Amino acid sequence: MFIAFVVVTAVTAAANVFSAVCDFVRYEQVAVGMDAAGVPRSWMPALGVPKAAAVLGLLAGFRIPALGIAAAGGLVLFFVLAIAVHLRVRDYSFGFQYPFLALSAATLALGLAV
Repeated sequence: MFIAFVVVTAVTAAANVFSAVCDFVRYEQVAVGMDAAGVPRSWMPALGVPKAAAVLGLLAGFRIPALGIAAAGGLVLFFVLAIAVHLRVRDYSFGFQYPFLALSAATLALGLAV
């Protein structure tokens, strides 16, 4: 179980590094999705900050488990809210928020189990 936790946490961290960098550089495909959700493009860098902070928390969680669990929980909340924002404007397209939520939830569940 611990190996699964390490692997899933590493994948979650890598995915969120990618997502945060896309936000920081205002990657066009991400911006298009935010346009569909009615989120201003100017918010992109600010939305990258909690993802980057959560990555640091996930990695620190290998040393301080409570911090990793809190970071995973924060990511779950972040992506649940991202999905809610998309659904609020009736944007039913399949975006990265769904697999990112699944990864975050798996990391949280494995962190609690380990």
